[in-house]
Amino acid sequence: MKLSRQELIKALQGWNQAWENHDLEGVIALFDDDILFENWTGAKAKGKEALRKAWAPWFANHGGFRFIGEDMFVDEEDQKILYRWIFESPSFEKGFEGKPERRRGVDLLHFKDGRIFEKLTYSKTTIEIDGKRMAFHL
Repeated sequence: MKLSRQELIKALQGWNQAWENHDLEGVIALFDDDILFENWTGAKAKGKEALRKAWAPWFANHGGFRFIGEDMFVDEEDQKILYRWIFESPSFEKGFEGKPERRRGVDLLHFKDGRIFEKLTYSKTTIEIDGKRMAFHL
């Protein structure tokens, strides 16, 4: 089943709302059971349960985060969305703990049968705190 352009956009909007609500189950709901997720560090999770397990502590302990959508490109034929975002969160950077932090990134989302089966995340390695750019530390 292929989604129309409008259905892809609507799915992304619902998914974004789940992120905004810090609703792990709502975020996971759009994923295919065999989802392949690769984050910006290169770490991978294969399968919905592995992703849930990897993200559960982050959702539970990393309050205050949000993604702000900046732009998207929707390829209806190939069922892909390129989604550019800004991530805002209280910082864990030494000397800046708790201050608002911003980072830019992109998700490449591949859909199959109405679900995301591959999510590749790319992110800047710089962050912005107090209007200053600095290197992000892992």
